[in-house]
Amino acid sequence: MTPQEPASAGVQETVAALFREEWGRVVATLIRQTGDWDLAEECAQDAFTQALTRWPADGVPPAPGAWLTTTARNKAIDRLRRASTGAAKLRELAALHATTLLDSGGPAGSRGGGPGTVVEDDRLRLIFTCCHPRLPFEARVALTLRTLAGLTTAEIARAFLVSEGTMSKRITRAKRAVRDAGLPFHVPPAEELPERLPAVLGVLYLLFSEGYAAGAGDESIRRSLTDEAIRLARLVHGLLPGEPEAGGLLALMLLHDARSAAREDGGELVPLEEQDRSRWRREQIDEGVALLDEVLRQGGAGAGPYRIQAAIAACHATAPSFAETPWTEIAALYGALERHVPSDIVRLNRAIAAGMADPARGLAMTEPLGARLDGHHVLHAARADLLRRLGRAEEAAEHYRRAVELAPDGPERRHLTRRLGEVAHV
Repeated sequence: MTPQEPASAGVQETVAALFREEWGRVVATLIRQTGDWDLAEECAQDAFTQALTRWPADGVPPAPGAWLTTTARNKAIDRLRRASTGAAKLRELAALHATTLLDSGGPAGSRGGGPGTVVEDDRLRLIFTCCHPRLPFEARVALTLRTLAGLTTAEIARAFLVSEGTMSKRITRAKRAVRDAGLPFHVPPAEELPERLPAVLGVLYLLFSEGYAAGAGDESIRRSLTDEAIRLARLVHGLLPGEPEAGGLLALMLLHDARSAAREDGGELVPLEEQDRSRWRREQIDEGVALLDEVLRQGGAGAGPYRIQAAIAACHATAPSFAETPWTEIAALYGALERHVPSDIVRLNRAIAAGMADPARGLAMTEPLGARLDGHHVLHAARADLLRRLGRAEEAAEHYRRAVELAPDGPERRHLTRRLGEVAHV
């Protein structure tokens, strides 16, 4: 091993971490400055590639986020100059002061408060631009996850349960629609916020979910995604403090995130039943529960889907132990959620909750889902767990094997493999 190898490995880890933390900020800034989504992504990618080439020799700069943004901006200027197009945009980019771009190395600023507030955050502007009502709902969510969070097309396709090819075409069409329509890059005025809100909340929830339950890779939790989702959810809640679903989503994130430290051990997934609850962040749970109580009062009867999911998360977060979890109440809440979101995944979660109180009943509730979810590992993992609790080890092993086959590489597959080993030797 040469002396350069450890440094190169260290730089690679640093750049990988910065990609997760800074990608959305760099791309959002370039989109605002150039108006060209593809150019912004390409120049941001070039900047990260250049970091991998230069930093092993030059060292990591003191403000790496600012370095990446400035490098990406300079590459955008070079491309516009070579193309001899976009003269007005080129002049605008060249006139920007370096200090403006150096702000990208630190926390983005905002002036929060309520409707009509000016929000100085390119990533929040990006979300609202992506969630313009002219775009189909799923295109809005997918486009923002790609440009803001830097998720791969495969990761987004997995979240939507569609093929990678289908998702690639959807993202391309969405970018073309934004460009052709000349959609403005800003947070809309207060009167337009309600119609954008469902898609914006959907983006933030998927962003958080992808970080909280990272399906692929070596990380069981991607903190950069969960932290960014919570930060943006706070901004949205500040824009619309009287909107109960915005508060419900923030409460949901806080309650889940409060338990994140106990969900992993050395990068390995720790199931809820085995978690050390002393590691849960009680102050954050208290904040989430207080916010949930507030938005439930605001919304009155007929809570929406995010408030219902926050109530489910509160049942878990406030239970003294796994055995004392109010599973019947959770199953009933999933039943209420199903009226808003009539999906097979919600039905499966209801069956799992019912199965924690009565495994045989929960197993029976999964039967109608077999034909539609047979190709998804979550169904087989749920059936395997319920069969294990019923003492039917051979049948449980069969479903664990199928779940392992279908699960993406990463912590969840490793956990399922361990479970398979346990029941296979019973």
